[in-house]
Parts: sequence; C-alpha cells; structure tokens
Amino acid sequence: MALNKVEICGVNTAKLPLLTNDEKVTLFAKIQEGDKEARELYIKGNLRLVLSVIKRFGSSNENADDLFQIGCIGLIKAIDNFDSTLNVKFSTYAVPMIIGEIRRYLRDNNSIRVSRSLRDTAYKAIYAKEGYIKKHLKEPTINEIAEEIGIAKEDIVFAMDAIQSPVSLYDPVYTEGGDTLYVMDQISDKKNKEENWVEVLSLNEAIDRLNERERHIIELRFYEGKTQMEVADEIGISQAQVSRLEKNALKSMKNYLK
Repeated sequence: MALNKVEICGVNTAKLPLLTNDEKVTLFAKIQEGDKEARELYIKGNLRLVLSVIKRFGSSNENADDLFQIGCIGLIKAIDNFDSTLNVKFSTYAVPMIIGEIRRYLRDNNSIRVSRSLRDTAYKAIYAKEGYIKKHLKEPTINEIAEEIGIAKEDIVFAMDAIQSPVSLYDPVYTEGGDTLYVMDQISDKKNKEENWVEVLSLNEAIDRLNERERHIIELRFYEGKTQMEVADEIGISQAQVSRLEKNALKSMKNYLK
C-alpha cells in the first residue's frame, strides 16, 4: 500500500490544513449551531488525523485511497458524535472511531469470511479479557479466559486467529441519529448485568480523574492494545517513562475504585 504518495483521493496531502486549538473550538461551536461550512472546514482540518491513522495499516494490501475514504467516514462519525463538554481532546475520541471503521472495512472485505460463531467466540474472549484486566490490573492467561467464558482454550485461540485484526469492545459498529452501537452492546451478559454497568461507569470515572497524559497512555495501552514501546514512540517519551506513568495511573485508578 503506497502511503508516501502526495495525492490521495484527489487530496494533496502535502497541503492539508492544520487547525489551531482556538480555530477548532470556534468551528465546533458553529457546527453545533448547524453551520455546514464550519463542518466542512473542520473535516478538512482533521484529514491529517486520518492520514496518520491509515499509516498504521501499512502492511495491508488495500488501496490507500480506499482506506483514506473509509477513514474519512470514521472522522465524520466522530465529528457528529463528539461531546465537546467532556474533558477529552477531539483526536483522542476520533482516532479509535477511525481505526474501528477501517478495521470493520478490512474484516468485511477479507477474502476469507469468518463465521458468526467464530466472531462471537472471539468477542466473548475479548470481553472476558478486558473485564479481567479491569478487575485484576493484569492480563489473564488463555486458561483463565477459557474458564471464565466456558469455552475450550483451543477454540478461543482459533477464533482469535480467525478475526485477525484486534477488536476492542469500544469499536463503533453502527451510528444513526447520534446513537452509536459498540461491539460491547452486542454481547449478552446473563449475570450481574446491573453490577457490571456500575463497574463500567466507575471505571470511566476513575479514568476521567487522570491527567491528560496518563489518560492517553491508558487508552493506548488497554483500549488500543499497544505495547509500551509503541506508546513511547507515539507520544515521544521513553519506554521507562511510559511504564512509570502507566503504573501511577493504574495505582490512582485502583485507589479510586476501592
């Protein structure tokens, strides 16, 4: 996939505009008032974000133009659903949305179709894994996941291999009228439903109490599944600093959730 070409989908990537924070705030306020021109400017001002995301899929055989178009769909969905009252940068919200849109496109266009039962097994395993990490602050073994969901570990490994691309519970699946359906919304949990939602809300509150850098590291590590080295490269600090900040963040979250 050629990502180093200057023009993608007729867009000269070398001349993409870059919005200042003040411009973003002003434009988004106009967007909320229904200003279509401001929406177009905001989209154009964030196309660099789409370009940076599709570079992560450099090993894909998909055409760069196609991925860019799909990424733009994710960007538009992020703009239409972003809540500016939350203490979250737009890019922090938009990147997972763009990644989710591209991953879904790649899965849907894979020449090897994955059966529904395999996908369900994989999603259950991911749900169990993220729940375990939330509770124990460490990753579970395959045996612990198998015991939790009552599925043989061999079947779990096969299912996870089948879906190929990692799937997050927070990947958006469908959006209409401002309501977004995520992967986690499609998974049935027949025990402790109310308690689990309370735990999710508490976890979100604990994350919101972190400073911006710690929150970003937690999102990259546990929601996007990046390694500490990958996080270090992305935010421009050492792996040791990432490790220290991650430990401090997890400790703060654990203390809040006690």
